[in-house]
Amino acid sequence: MTDDKSKRGEPDRSKVNTSEDYEVAYWSGKFGVTPQLLKDAVKTAGSSPEAVAQALKK
Repeated sequence: MTDDKSKRGEPDRSKVNTSEDYEVAYWSGKFGVTPQLLKDAVKTAGSSPEAVAQALKK
């Protein structure tokens, strides 16, 4: 399901979304990793930011 860009508000940061380029850019910057490394971490750890952070520390 895609984001409704007409609805403005706070982004949902409870999940790491890798299906939108701007979300990948945000999370890659937040974790300080490349987009591909972020996508690989989400594939192995799931979409929880905490789980992704743990996967990236390994």
